[in-house]
Amino acid sequence: MTKPVPRFISLEGGEGAGKSTLIRGLSDFFAGRGLPLLQTREPGGTALGDGLRALLLDPSQPPIHAEAELLMMFASRAQLVRDVIRPALAAGQWVLCDRYVDASFAYQGAGRGQPEARIEALREWVCGSTMPTLTLLLDVPVSLGRQRAAGRGPADRIEAEGDGFFERVRQIYRQRAADDPQRFRILDASAPPQEVLAQALAAIEPLLTAVRA
Repeated sequence: MTKPVPRFISLEGGEGAGKSTLIRGLSDFFAGRGLPLLQTREPGGTALGDGLRALLLDPSQPPIHAEAELLMMFASRAQLVRDVIRPALAAGQWVLCDRYVDASFAYQGAGRGQPEARIEALREWVCGSTMPTLTLLLDVPVSLGRQRAAGRGPADRIEAEGDGFFERVRQIYRQRAADDPQRFRILDASAPPQEVLAQALAAIEPLLTAVRA
């Protein structure tokens, strides 16, 4: 009996887009299909990444320069790619990552003003060909996303940024999706969770029909 070829799927979106809820739904779906799924996140996913995540998100930390933030993100990513993502794919697992390299173009690029060429050079060095087969972009108006995020508790260092920051993040996410329609699928994340899950599954279904030669 043939099995779907393992794939790498990333989830992207601004604050309050509903990624955590969607991940739970996708996890249940993959379990129901009997497909091995590894879930991970950025920054994080390794001991080094989790330590960097704590520093990056802690609002009590001294200010972090934009260049330092970018390099911290890619340091976490380098460890994750080598210790988690590549081994999981080689072992025949599907990989679902809560944010990946597109987040750096959105947050450190559009948000912090780091040059796109600099981020692309780091992407090539750190990630190489380890890029998602499919990227699900949960798109939601900034006002609605921030309203949802406010209900989760105190804001972290990035959530504390202003609306202008998140409008820039959303704009570059949408631009990247428009520039790479083969990889991206935009989901209307303002819809109820079950509708968002249905949109995601419709995008994933074609990957499930791919079989080993």
